[in-house]
Amino acid sequence: MILRRANDNEMDLVLHLFQQVISQKVFYPYDETTTEEELRASWINPRYLTYVAEVDGHIAGAYILKSNQPGWGSHVANAAYMVDKKFRGQGIGRKMTGHSLQAAKEAGFKAIQFNIVVSTNKSAVHLWKEFGFEIIGTIPEGFLHHELGYVDAYIFYRKL
Repeated sequence: MILRRANDNEMDLVLHLFQQVISQKVFYPYDETTTEEELRASWINPRYLTYVAEVDGHIAGAYILKSNQPGWGSHVANAAYMVDKKFRGQGIGRKMTGHSLQAAKEAGFKAIQFNIVVSTNKSAVHLWKEFGFEIIGTIPEGFLHHELGYVDAYIFYRKL
């Protein structure tokens, strides 16, 4: 597996991967009304640091780093990760997480915050804790899971 910055020609592939992941309705709050323009503005955006995990010439995963807030809050990064369902269970999320911590430091960020981690996403919750992230808040029933109904969501934080 190779982790590297996404190039401009790959942004459509990253967009397609993101659409696949959000269509599962269990990881991200975006729904079927989210337009491609909205996804490009919030995720697939040249202002953000976008990295891809390449396996045998295929984009198996991707992550972004961006400022969580503008101005005086811009030293805290926000990150989001996704792995193609065909490549899950192969440690790609773990490798992207480790890579993103270093990339965030190199970009000058002092910390990373995840604003909404669905409590039922047990593998992500476990992984973030394993990498030293702490739950700093719980949003009661903050996510509408398509099978389980309203479930809690967490806010995670980690200094770099």
